[in-house]
Amino acid sequence: MSVQNFESLRVLFAYVKADLTRSAFIMVRYQERQNGEKMDKGKLYGVGVGPGDRELLTVKAIRVIREADIVASPVMKSGGRAAYDIVLPYLENKKVIEFVMPMTKNKDELVKNYSDIADKLAELLDEGKNVAFITLGDVTVYSTYMQIDRLMKDRGYDTELVPGITSFCAAAARIGTALCERNEPLVIIPASYDISETLMYLPGTKVFMKAGSSGLELRDMLRDNDMIDKAVMIERCGMENERIVTDLNEMKGSGSYFSLFIVKE
Repeated sequence: MSVQNFESLRVLFAYVKADLTRSAFIMVRYQERQNGEKMDKGKLYGVGVGPGDRELLTVKAIRVIREADIVASPVMKSGGRAAYDIVLPYLENKKVIEFVMPMTKNKDELVKNYSDIADKLAELLDEGKNVAFITLGDVTVYSTYMQIDRLMKDRGYDTELVPGITSFCAAAARIGTALCERNEPLVIIPASYDISETLMYLPGTKVFMKAGSSGLELRDMLRDNDMIDKAVMIERCGMENERIVTDLNEMKGSGSYFSLFIVKE
């Protein structure tokens, strides 16, 4: 057999294999119809609801929340419901399911938590329910929801991300400064993890997010690297008890989970 004939047979086999796969899929769908099984599954939306100010909710976020059959809301172990509080006026007696999201770095605990949430969401989607899973800030920036989104995609469910205004964009606007201009870089750093001093010397504006209990340690690191005069701390931007510290030498306490630092060059 010539190489050309062999290649022709290989291509033909590939087409036959694809056609058989497609036929098998059609047969499965037909069998589902015969058995009366539900065909249409619901869709999962990951919805960024902004940093805290309800006026910073996007038009699309409001529409998706209103149109969803169910709203899934993260809850901290302490009982905090920041995302829920933001969207409350738009829920209009809608069914809300709360999921406890532990603030831990224990991977085993996190994996189990994500899996349990995915199981519950799968039940709702299998019933044909559209679910809006709300999350603070933007859904793509250090959002726990993205772990859930990956699990649901792996299970074959349809998902969509709805972006929101980030906390650091809102904070920069609140203090009246640009994050970056012209060719200036912007560096986003998760402050709740160990911070290498080498990050301090990266060019551009630096944003340290979710400083929490690391706030004073970060303040001291900025002082040691002669950057304290270039930094501002903003806590709970757009929420009740908002706090802005422009002189970090006067900073009292580390701050909450909702605190961030903006360091300009």
